[in-house]
Amino acid sequence: MWSEVFSALRPGRVSTEAEIAGAEAELGFPLPESYRSFCRACGAGLAGGAIRIATPLPYPAADLVVRAEVVAHGIQAALELLDAPPAFAVEGDDPAVLDRACFFGEAEDGSFLFWDVSGETDAGGRIEYDIWVLSPDLEAVRYGGESLDAFFRRAQGEGAGGAFGPAAEPLPAIFDGIEEAVLARGLDPA
Repeated sequence: MWSEVFSALRPGRVSTEAEIAGAEAELGFPLPESYRSFCRACGAGLAGGAIRIATPLPYPAADLVVRAEVVAHGIQAALELLDAPPAFAVEGDDPAVLDRACFFGEAEDGSFLFWDVSGETDAGGRIEYDIWVLSPDLEAVRYGGESLDAFFRRAQGEGAGGAFGPAAEPLPAIFDGIEEAVLARGLDPA
């Protein structure tokens, strides 16, 4: 599937089933099937030259559980610094979507990707969560897609503006992985 989403795909350090299961246990909910597939096929890296998807890994800078917590705390701290909290413009008019957010991606423009973790399991036992994009100004929440592959297809086409704002250009269909040796450098104090 991912070779159809990314015409140029160079995988990075992929997640093992044990790492994926460990992240699910720490987060307290099952990870979406499209994301699980992404973790096994693509791994750590940069999608479309602009989006980093956190994956379950033993490297804090790229790990899903660590990044989800860091981003959520960072956003909360930024909101607390404002004189008045922003009136979020949420596509679909459900501001509670932010209460159900698990952040898993960051874009070069400062946007954050998150799942609305209220998804349901389908008849085959698979789960997907809607993907949302929080704008860099922390004021707009736009619908990204029904799955990770649908999100990337949208971001690579005319739907890029719908996900990232009217001025957004479509992303190239590329994935450039980050190798384990590079990720491990963040753990080496030398």
